[in-house]
Amino acid sequence: MSRIVYVNGAYQPEEEAKISVFDRGFLFGDAVYEVTAVLDGRLVDFDAHLARLDRSLKEIELSLPIPHEGLRELHEALIAENKVGEGIVYLQISRGPAERDFAYPEPALPTVVAFTQSRPLLDNPYAETGIKVVTIPDIRWKRRDIKSTSMLGQAMGKQAAKRQGAYEAWMVEDGFVTEGTSSSAFILDADGVLRTQPLGSHILPGVTRRAILRLAKEEGLRVEERPFTVAEAIQAREAFLTAASAFVLPVIEIDGHAIGDGVPGPVARAFRAHYIAEARAS
Repeated sequence: MSRIVYVNGAYQPEEEAKISVFDRGFLFGDAVYEVTAVLDGRLVDFDAHLARLDRSLKEIELSLPIPHEGLRELHEALIAENKVGEGIVYLQISRGPAERDFAYPEPALPTVVAFTQSRPLLDNPYAETGIKVVTIPDIRWKRRDIKSTSMLGQAMGKQAAKRQGAYEAWMVEDGFVTEGTSSSAFILDADGVLRTQPLGSHILPGVTRRAILRLAKEEGLRVEERPFTVAEAIQAREAFLTAASAFVLPVIEIDGHAIGDGVPGPVARAFRAHYIAEARAS
């Protein structure tokens, strides 16, 4: 049976779904998106994803074309139609079709697209084995806090990691790790302090990142939103990444250097278990 997707108010088989060749999301990457995890057929952290969507839309001066409740119903309908027990829902909102011109069209006619992907999230083998990371220069634009579809830099970085046999690439700017191509970067440094980049226009405000920082503070772990270098990451007790579709994954190697004992650390394991338990309970 064909997957059902959503395009501008219609639920239809994926092979019948179409958007205009003049859509600004296609021509300029003039669009924002969100990816929400699904566990047990239910949305995870959806309110936080809606809040970040609102912020991204505000930053690109585009009005939300569907109210929050409508977006929730849309997501839940796709989950039900496609019988998704575990996976993700992808939502994209572009400024819509218009004659090709760099200036924003007035009025804008937003295009809304959404689809599901069924995939195992709980039984991710990398949660047990840990992952390898390589570092690359951060070549992206300066408004990384907007969850834009303009992601060529991230795609190039992910491909560079793949060619080197790594799961993820951590991007480096001015000597400091900013974030992964599709994840937030954390270390438990040599002093036992949990560190990650502070929020700003240079990184995406990750939804899972926010949850892990909250959990860490609730557990009494010392937390500092403070940059770290590649050398500090290599010398760390533990390293891990967070992402909506990966939750928490331990990093066991960076640029060929083993992190800690070279196996997933107890802090990363505990965060993953705690986050999943909380997500399923809520």
